[in-house]
Amino acid sequence: MRIDYDELRRIHRLEKNTSKLVEVEDDFIDSLSVFVEEEKKKYLASLKNFSASDAREFTNLKRVIEEIFLMREKKILNKALITVHTKEVSDEKMARQEKDVFRKLLRLLEEHYELNQSFFGEKEKKESQLVMVKILKDVPTFVGTDMKEYGPFSDGQSVELPSKVARLFVARKIAEEK
Repeated sequence: MRIDYDELRRIHRLEKNTSKLVEVEDDFIDSLSVFVEEEKKKYLASLKNFSASDAREFTNLKRVIEEIFLMREKKILNKALITVHTKEVSDEKMARQEKDVFRKLLRLLEEHYELNQSFFGEKEKKESQLVMVKILKDVPTFVGTDMKEYGPFSDGQSVELPSKVARLFVARKIAEEK
């Protein structure tokens, strides 16, 4: 993906006008970094030429990017808060780095949510939803629907998995219930 001023203005305008994340490419932040480096070189050259308009343009670029990041951060945090309660995980429309932040936020918020649930005995119910299965094929490390890492697992290994993951493994003949 190639970023330019028009694309940044479009993203900025859309982020301001909607409560949902604006879809960006997986490499959005990488492309943005390349664009900023190119513009920084132009800006430094403009300082030698005493060009006030070029300096102003770079200052505006910095402001627009900061606003985009701030709006997206708020939306990602809000999405993580909602996800902890609904368990409907979706990291669509996020750049790769934002997906990492989202997963980390989910883990922290889930810990806090479980603390709250422990006051009322809800934690025991949640833990009882683990299912013992025997793994039938080697399985690499993966992130479950609860955004926690599981695996790797070896053929013949017995493991406890959340019931959703266990059902999926059984349905795909990756595991059998014990």
